[in-house]
Amino acid sequence: MLAFEAANRSYFAASITDRGDDYFAEFADRFDALLKEQDAGISAFHVLVDDDGSVLGRFNLMDLVDHAADLGYRVAQAAAGRGLATATVLELCDLAADRYGLHTLRAATSHRNIASQRVLIKAGFVEVGPADPADLGGQPGTWYQRELGTSTAM
Repeated sequence: MLAFEAANRSYFAASITDRGDDYFAEFADRFDALLKEQDAGISAFHVLVDDDGSVLGRFNLMDLVDHAADLGYRVAQAAAGRGLATATVLELCDLAADRYGLHTLRAATSHRNIASQRVLIKAGFVEVGPADPADLGGQPGTWYQRELGTSTAM
């Protein structure tokens, strides 16, 4: 995961706030903490891997509470524009309902992250209100939501 994040750092920073050098320096500790969250049922992390073993993306369900969770994802630059993010988010919506018993997914995206907005809309998410810039690394944005078990706009 560290190699995926480092290789795509500048690509990600073009549409979302950069995580900073400390994120990479402390990656192992942060990653271990996330795995403990997953073991505790607080979050669920999924990785999209290519046939050659390279990581194409990460798709996270965070703060699993009251049958709802927040969705976050990142797709490698080499995989962008091929529909993988939309297809994987759609698959994760089904998994969220079937495996984790979730009814609602939310995702926040900055106004400048047009690609992510398109993915969410294609996956059946609708705008539900403004996102606090604190939720988006200081950037203004919008929260999207999808009730699971509903058909998508795809």
